[in-house]
Amino acid sequence: MPEDFLTFERPFGLQQHVFNRIGIGGAHALSLYYNWLWFCDEVPNTVLYEIFFGYVGGFGITIGCHRYWTHKTFKATLPFQILLMICQTIAFQHPIRKWCVDHRIHHKYTDTNKDPHNSKRGFWFSHIGWLLLPKHPDLVEEIKNFDASDLDNNLVVRFQSKWYWPLSLVFFLMLPIITQMLIWPEMTYFQCFASNMRRLTMSNHFTFCVNSVAHIWGDKPYDGGITATQNALVSLLTVGEGWHNYHHTFPWDYRTSEFGWRINMSTIFIDFFALIGWAYDLKTVSPQFIEKRVRSIQLGEKMRSFSDNEFSLQATFEKVNEDTSEELIATLIK
Repeated sequence: MPEDFLTFERPFGLQQHVFNRIGIGGAHALSLYYNWLWFCDEVPNTVLYEIFFGYVGGFGITIGCHRYWTHKTFKATLPFQILLMICQTIAFQHPIRKWCVDHRIHHKYTDTNKDPHNSKRGFWFSHIGWLLLPKHPDLVEEIKNFDASDLDNNLVVRFQSKWYWPLSLVFFLMLPIITQMLIWPEMTYFQCFASNMRRLTMSNHFTFCVNSVAHIWGDKPYDGGITATQNALVSLLTVGEGWHNYHHTFPWDYRTSEFGWRINMSTIFIDFFALIGWAYDLKTVSPQFIEKRVRSIQLGEKMRSFSDNEFSLQATFEKVNEDTSEELIATLIK
């Protein structure tokens, strides 16, 4: 693993879960402090501003980290990659490489000891506890040996990893805070900082809901044998990431849903950038194949019945990402 990427395994010399406890705990404390100021009418109503910046960062996660760098559901030009990297830095959810490795491992070893946010360990763990507790030894070993050479060779990912802290200072802290002070000059720097922490806390919990809520509550029309569910509320909060049963069944589909733009702003934005030529080679699943899949579930022909053998969708995840021919996939459900 390149040295640039090792620095975040022990940020500032701290174990990662210790660093997360300090950062997440401090952000929550400042969020409560800002809520108190707001309740006492000492600061203006900045909620819409925080939601706006939260969703700008969210697109860096949903479109960038998730659909582009992790699952390779489409291809992106260099300017689009840079834009997504900036948005992802605004979100402040760890560097791109770390986010993607964690998520690829989650898909490959869902609900096992190697899953970073194993939902079988309970709601609290899958929601936020996985960031605050030491990693399971099986996961630690998997991270050491996990092949992420495509990310290591991506210039934008490498650049962000090398300069993550200066980039975070500019895009996560200075940009939203200075913009806020220009809109509300009566606010102090510290009040703007606390507001930004409330924005971070809110957007983080929205993201965490994909790992917790969307693995507990909802429908399972595409694969009844997995914990991932369809949850419209989570999709609303995360600009399209709550159609999770579909996503775990068809992780190569750039829409993460068969419903197109329905409660899925991330898909709308990808389609826009495809229109101007910044996104291309968008991967999808045909309606006929989806119908066949749903019908097989309704008839009780669940793919999970052979999930432990070499023909499992999870076991072939990387292969399917490279070759998405439906003829290949169809052989898996005969």
